[in-house]
Amino acid sequence: MTAIPRNHWYVAAYSREIGGELFARTICGEPVLFWRTRDGSVTAMPDRCVHRRFPLSQPPSRLVDDQVICGYHGFTYGADGKCVSVPGQTRIPRTARLTPYPVVEQDSFVWIFIGDPANADPARVPRASCLDSPGYTTVAGMEPLRARYSLLVDNLLDLSHETYLHGGYIGTPEVASTPITTEVDEDAGIVYVSRHMDDAECPPFYAKSTGLQGRITRWQDIEYTPPCLYKLHSRIAPAGCVPRPDGSDPDAFHVEVVYAITPETEHTTHDFWAVARDFALDDEEVSAFLAESNRTVVLQDVEALDVLERVIATEPPGYQELSINIDTGGLAARRLLQRMVTS
Repeated sequence: MTAIPRNHWYVAAYSREIGGELFARTICGEPVLFWRTRDGSVTAMPDRCVHRRFPLSQPPSRLVDDQVICGYHGFTYGADGKCVSVPGQTRIPRTARLTPYPVVEQDSFVWIFIGDPANADPARVPRASCLDSPGYTTVAGMEPLRARYSLLVDNLLDLSHETYLHGGYIGTPEVASTPITTEVDEDAGIVYVSRHMDDAECPPFYAKSTGLQGRITRWQDIEYTPPCLYKLHSRIAPAGCVPRPDGSDPDAFHVEVVYAITPETEHTTHDFWAVARDFALDDEEVSAFLAESNRTVVLQDVEALDVLERVIATEPPGYQELSINIDTGGLAARRLLQRMVTS
């Protein structure tokens, strides 16, 4: 599946990426120009001048007093997209305007709505509140993926690959050998996949960050809100500890792994990732270790999925893949995504 659901919110950037300079990123095939206005709000509009389509993010285009001046012919636009000046005449054509995209800044992300603005309900932006919570410390990044977004969804909904692709970092034998449970909230459009390991090896990712040694209890509870937001609620405790259903485990360490899966084009993806923890909040060494380790894991996924994208491009028509029990979460996500594309 390569079609992109358009009438939905996607993460365009981290809040920290957008300041008082012109910033460009392609979202769902649309080149978008961003900047933060003097009042602190983020504006987003098509990254092309209405005159001759010159990218407004391209030098010598520039931003002056919350107005962007096209570096080709000088068409000038305000933060609302209206053209306020054109070269050689005082009358501004009625159609000389850019239509801004709806944006919401929330949980350290800048979200954008690429589809019909009439459907851009801010209340439908999914939450990742741990990323902006004083009870957590977060490390984060973004890696470009030269593969379709649905391959990353498949990857994240089936964590059994940790055993093989991420051995030495987060993978242990128990991840692949432990069965999963899958539930779908059809009304909310959320896929839940859980894997609870009562007696597992502690991988270096957690041993070095938490100090735990020996066998552990390890819970992986996935919550995927299509099309964009993936959350892995990870709980780690010494073997024998039984995590509480509400997550308030006094003997456990909690790690929230968040991915924002944003299509750049039909065959490329922005892979936003973040790791939030509720322990060692002020320990810079732990933060540096988790940032480096998780980026390594992400890059392992990127390499594998880039290869898979190239393989798919050479497949003969009608090729049929095989699915098994570990794929129930990914298959449920595919079904919800297909429903979004066709609705």
